[in-house]
Amino acid sequence: MSFEGKIAVITGASSGIGALMAQMLAARGAVPVLMARSERKLAEVAAAIKGAHDVHVLDVTSAEQVAQTMEQVIARHGRIDILINNAGYGIFEPFVSTPLEAFEQMMDVNYMGTVRCTKAVLPHMLERGSGHIVNIASMAGKIGSAKSSGYSATKHAVLGMTNCLRQELVGTGVHLSAVNPGPIDTPFFDTADPTGHYVKNVKWFMLKPERVAAQVLTAIERRIPEVNTPFMAASGVKLYQLFPRLFDGIAYKLLNKK
Repeated sequence: MSFEGKIAVITGASSGIGALMAQMLAARGAVPVLMARSERKLAEVAAAIKGAHDVHVLDVTSAEQVAQTMEQVIARHGRIDILINNAGYGIFEPFVSTPLEAFEQMMDVNYMGTVRCTKAVLPHMLERGSGHIVNIASMAGKIGSAKSSGYSATKHAVLGMTNCLRQELVGTGVHLSAVNPGPIDTPFFDTADPTGHYVKNVKWFMLKPERVAAQVLTAIERRIPEVNTPFMAASGVKLYQLFPRLFDGIAYKLLNKK
């Protein structure tokens, strides 16, 4: 796929890889449509974008707002060629001490937000017979670790939905990718790890946001169904699938850094 002139919607675009993807897409000739809850942060990101772009304040937990906003984009630009479901957050706490509301809210944003945006855009893509949807999941959706049960569950849900929907889209002209990164050096951890303890323990392993953003664009260009990064984590997933009980012992030592 060439990005020239493509209308690319990005949720969670006010920081991190969302903001970087918007900049990279604009540099490749696309028209990024930035969406997030913070109007101020969106304006700051948009100010650094060279080229045509669009901005919409959006809360992905509101089905009505999602539907209206996507319709506004289609009315203004005529279509949506690319949808990148990137909005999400995590809280790293022990299961017992995590409030029930935290589980519900993470699922509402990370999983149901992805569902709402996809439901709002997919019918238009199917009608046109073209388009590409990217769901930003996580390695946490494949391998569990202590203190991330709520967040990991949301990403398992995103991956389960993505894998099923990909089968439904065969032959429609609409493509679907899942991107599963390990920890990325972004403001995500301001909420997930306010003490900085986890970040300190995995700093050597953290991905550069520019690398992940570039991998997302490559997945769209080459229509890659799934991206697992970094390589070490992707290898761990394969080991876990083959030897789950053996890997549990290894994972306890390697992953429980929270």
